[in-house]
Amino acid sequence: MKTCGLIVEYNPFHYGHQYHLQQSKKKTGADCVVAVMSGNFLQRGEPAITDKFSRAKAAILGGVDLVLELPYVYAVQHSDYFARGAIDVLYHAGVDSVCFGSESGDIDSFINAYHLHKQHEDQYQSHIKTFLNKGYAYPDAATRAYQTVFNTSDTLDLSKPNNILGLSYIRAIKDSNYSIEPFTIQRIYNNYHDTEITGNIASATSIRKEIFKSPSTTERASETMPATTFDILTNYKHQTGYWHEWELYFPFLKYRVQTMSLTELQQIEGVAEGLEHRIMRTAQDACSFQEWMTALKTKRYTWTRLQRIFVHILTNTKKTENILAHDLGYIRVLAMNKIGQSFLNQQKKKTALPFITKINQIQHPFLQIEERAAKAYYSALSGSKPREFFLQEIKNPVIV
Repeated sequence: MKTCGLIVEYNPFHYGHQYHLQQSKKKTGADCVVAVMSGNFLQRGEPAITDKFSRAKAAILGGVDLVLELPYVYAVQHSDYFARGAIDVLYHAGVDSVCFGSESGDIDSFINAYHLHKQHEDQYQSHIKTFLNKGYAYPDAATRAYQTVFNTSDTLDLSKPNNILGLSYIRAIKDSNYSIEPFTIQRIYNNYHDTEITGNIASATSIRKEIFKSPSTTERASETMPATTFDILTNYKHQTGYWHEWELYFPFLKYRVQTMSLTELQQIEGVAEGLEHRIMRTAQDACSFQEWMTALKTKRYTWTRLQRIFVHILTNTKKTENILAHDLGYIRVLAMNKIGQSFLNQQKKKTALPFITKINQIQHPFLQIEERAAKAYYSALSGSKPREFFLQEIKNPVIV
């Protein structure tokens, strides 16, 4: 069985994702599509609009055959760690290829950029340090360093978010010498950060913006996604009464920060350079998450970096846990169809890592954090819903 891996968040699954999926199958000739998907918290440091099981089900109904979970410790990280974790999951699951979306659409440009980086790594890192010392945030420093060292017309444009991730995927494959063949599909009709829906294929950012407006505006959003996705979204809102967004968690965050000591806050993953003082000080007057973030953000501390720190505060993830020092010890299945189930049965006999479906199935540091993250995510729901939805973590996966 020929397999293609996709690295996704599906927040929510829409027609652009469906196009990527279909083109990936066509380009790789895959019989089975395996998606590794972020859980309840995402790479940019945000809660997913609905829980991971709902999103995994939407993915299967949209054409994916098997959905695996990207552990929290990789999912809420900058591009290199995010990519390393995702590629590790796909490699140990046994996929033949990976196909990612990019602004470039040319896999050779990524391969060439990788080799250029390897040849000039010391010079590149030196320029990154120079730009960091000038007060630039890491993503801007890395982009400027790349432009300085590789200043030619045919270099990969690393000002584009999907190109940045794509290069990280190539680096993860090549540095680990994995036998995964990489492919890329060019993004069409919209950009990653577009905030307005202009057609049936729209950015997830613009779709979420439309959904968050009010119940009466979701009809426009429904035109950008399969009916199965829209049904899952509306059913989730009906069940819980909420979409998950940062404002929902603002009271919990403010309470957490204001009941912590400076020492406790300094121990949270990602808090550095005295940032705990700034977080504590701005918490006093903030009346919303948006207001708090605006007060915190600087040239050096990007919105995304701050959001990741807030996720770690919410989940009480500490530096002392040394979260990235552990190896991937399992592969967790979230959802599958019959094709995915067949592939899974085949791979169980081959892979060195166990496939698991429940967070209490084995003991592993990642799963301890996963449990905290799930409880934090569902804590914003009312009544018996937090317990009801958390129980999904110890039940069988979604089978379509």
